[in-house]
Amino acid sequence: MAWGVKNNLNQLQALASTISEMASSELLTGLIIRAQSGFFTVLIETTDQTVTCQLRGRLKQGPRLGDIAAIGDRVRISLLPDESGLIEEILPRKREIVRMDPRPQGEYRQILLANPDQAVFVFACANPAPRLRMLDRFLVIAEKQEIPAVIVANKVDLVGQQAAHETFGIYPPLGYTVIYTSVTQNLGIDELRETLRGKLSALAGPSGVGKSSLLNALQPGLGLAVGEVSQAIGKGKHTTNFRQLHRLDIGGWVADTPGWKSLALWDTEPEEIDGYFPELRRLVSECPFSDCTHTHEPGCAVLKAVQQGQVRPERYDSYLRLKAGQE
Repeated sequence: MAWGVKNNLNQLQALASTISEMASSELLTGLIIRAQSGFFTVLIETTDQTVTCQLRGRLKQGPRLGDIAAIGDRVRISLLPDESGLIEEILPRKREIVRMDPRPQGEYRQILLANPDQAVFVFACANPAPRLRMLDRFLVIAEKQEIPAVIVANKVDLVGQQAAHETFGIYPPLGYTVIYTSVTQNLGIDELRETLRGKLSALAGPSGVGKSSLLNALQPGLGLAVGEVSQAIGKGKHTTNFRQLHRLDIGGWVADTPGWKSLALWDTEPEEIDGYFPELRRLVSECPFSDCTHTHEPGCAVLKAVQQGQVRPERYDSYLRLKAGQE
């Protein structure tokens, strides 16, 4: 009798396993390339087709403390008879670009982009003048969110290569790649193309720095497409807006991610800021005081490095401003 019960139990378990495997085999894996008002466009990996999806109800259970899914997420979906789909599972993220959106019910964790391979910060050498404090802020946020950063110094033709290198040359010794570009001179376009190839890249930079021209030089029409999405995002909080990945013909994706300037270091204490400046990070352990503020203490290794020219004074000034919560 006991054997019969055990045998039946084994058969039921085997049947459940088979059903589970069949259900799993029907799920498709894809990439979210567009998100708008609870609808997600998913590009299916195996067929290269897109499916408009919503989240399965169980994924939305519990308090909403932040975005459940975002562009850049790899997901598993099931298909419905009307050829739409349901997102059944969000696969683990390797990294994300996050900002806290203050709301009446509490802060909301907004994911601007999931799984970026790199952040590409575009700044002009002139017209507009380079805002290096803003660039330093972007770099600190990238360090904080563990996103590799690449700097593009655009419009080199307006100042010449020597002046461009004098302005942006402080960053390569810190470990950051700088690509010097000019659309009119076709300078650096191939290098930028290879940097973007096969990667999911977050683009950011002030207005007027020539991002659209650069993107059009890489792929005709790409700058216009990215610009249209950026304008829609910037219309205001009461406007239905969307986020979108743009496919590169050479392989890879780009996403314009405006709003880096407003990405507050929301979970960072002032005394942590030095850890996101590569040139300061290695010096902190040499300070005689564990709570050194790097502003006045005798024997401070950071102050000594600034005085000896090992740390650029403008970078030190950026550090002090960020630590004090200033722009």
